[in-house]
Amino acid sequence: MPDDSGDEGAPFGIGRVLFGLGMALQASEDFRDMEDTVEYAESAGVPMPELAAPFASGMMLVSGLMVALWKKPKLSTGAVTTFLAVVTLTMHDFWNADEDSRDGERLAFWGNLAMFGGALAFLREAWR
Repeated sequence: MPDDSGDEGAPFGIGRVLFGLGMALQASEDFRDMEDTVEYAESAGVPMPELAAPFASGMMLVSGLMVALWKKPKLSTGAVTTFLAVVTLTMHDFWNADEDSRDGERLAFWGNLAMFGGALAFLREAWR
């Protein structure tokens, strides 16, 4: 059974670090151009995008780092899982996208869906 020490075995540990850092680095990209991130959230109909976008990016940054370090694993994996569940369905709804952005949204949807699967696996381990 994993504990907070991070001693779960090499494949789990490597996967966890890569997953967590990937989430954190993706969030850091959002912060590099927050104006575009807010504009994208606004175009998707997110309420109060000027608050929601930085909050969501900050949650993903902190939670990703916490997953990578396996600190507060229940909280951090729960936050990542929640983020991906909400963002995947609301921001990447390719079935509602116009023809010009449908392919990009579909690609983002499937990528997020794959990350969501990984987040669920880490969430299960956190609760063991």
